[in-house]
Amino acid sequence: MKKIKGSDIPRKTIYRLSLYLRCLARLKDNKIQTVSSETLAKVAGVKSTQLRKDLTYLGQFGTRGLGYDVAELSQMISDELGTTSLQPVILIGVGHLGLALLSYRGFEKEGFEIVAAFDIDPKRRREKQITQPILPMDALPDFVRQHKIRMAIMTVPAAVAQEVTNSLMDCGIVGLLNFAPIVLHVPEEVMVNNVNLAIELENLSYFIQD
Repeated sequence: MKKIKGSDIPRKTIYRLSLYLRCLARLKDNKIQTVSSETLAKVAGVKSTQLRKDLTYLGQFGTRGLGYDVAELSQMISDELGTTSLQPVILIGVGHLGLALLSYRGFEKEGFEIVAAFDIDPKRRREKQITQPILPMDALPDFVRQHKIRMAIMTVPAAVAQEVTNSLMDCGIVGLLNFAPIVLHVPEEVMVNNVNLAIELENLSYFIQD
């Protein structure tokens, strides 16, 4: 079975592949070498038919009756997601949320490294000490080009989010993780993942009502 190009994989499948990768990491930590589709699906919280359908995008593998080799499947998913080597990421907007993300050390374990941050007031005194440099916004184009950055995290106010997005796209950024509560207008070749905590809380609120 021929592997399907990454661009042809549905977005929801990409999300679930990331979920499977984390489940496989836990299995590896527990010295488990093989796993059945039923067990992996249960750990991931999906149906086994859905898991098998998702994994067909990676090609034909696995042994009937034995399941999947945990290390091999982890490597295949990592290859597909492009996380086999540490990917550099920049962060825009060093307020309270931005500072918290810069301080978080778990990104490296997942294959990402926030290498620098940018802010309109880079010299402002901040509550936490961080290892990454905080640079002025006018240093953005040169830094992105020199370090071949393709992804950015935006923790800026909604009022300036589109302007910042335009600047990032002009520099060559094609992947954005956006924390601003606004719909960004980008061309098809730029991918935006929105993180809106208020919407997530609203969803939870609905389901916990008496």
